[in-house]
Amino acid sequence: MIPQAAAERLQQAFEACRDMDGTLKERLEAYSAVSHEVLPEYGEAVDRLVARIHENAGGENSPRPGEPMPPFVLPDETGALVSLESYLSRGPVAVMFHRGHWCPYCRINVNSLVKAQDKITAAGGQVVIITPERQQFAQEFKLNADALFPILTDLDNGYALMLNLAIWLSPDLQKILSGRDIPNYHGNNAWMLPIPATFVVGTDGLVKARFVDPDFRNRMDIDDLIKAFKSSN
Repeated sequence: MIPQAAAERLQQAFEACRDMDGTLKERLEAYSAVSHEVLPEYGEAVDRLVARIHENAGGENSPRPGEPMPPFVLPDETGALVSLESYLSRGPVAVMFHRGHWCPYCRINVNSLVKAQDKITAAGGQVVIITPERQQFAQEFKLNADALFPILTDLDNGYALMLNLAIWLSPDLQKILSGRDIPNYHGNNAWMLPIPATFVVGTDGLVKARFVDPDFRNRMDIDDLIKAFKSSN
């Protein structure tokens, strides 16, 4: 459980980093620095998690550029089933795995995508966010971000598991995050999350670019995403 004073300071830091000028990397690093100062034990637990994922080659076997992206059929935030094929019929798509509406790094990332929406559209691209959260929380995520792109539910991390992206949170992280009702968000007690990742998929169904990093504090740069879209057309 995060102490109230620490939670308030982190919320202030999140709002400042979300709204600051600068690249996505700079905004994420600024929030990470405050988080590590306020909750050093959390930063240390995350470092141990990242090391464990690296040791187990988490994410390494996910699709690489030139390889086909496995298809999916998942419900969006309204409950409608949508497929990768349906998006690719309209152009290249960035399939992005996020931890959920509660994660400040995901929210900063989504905020950057919202701000870049015109550039993404101009580059001929689309964005699809995938989280393991139930639809009511996917709706909340989309509404709070004022996002135009869909947020899909990968219940029980089935699609993430297929891509070697699902990880288990150790008891020390579960304890620190106990103030977040993650079992309720997911509809299960598995305490599994996806490694945040981005796959830019061309209309031929092949991966054109990818960003997979076991450290959820790092995300694909918006300029790199736009560049990948442009090269996919």
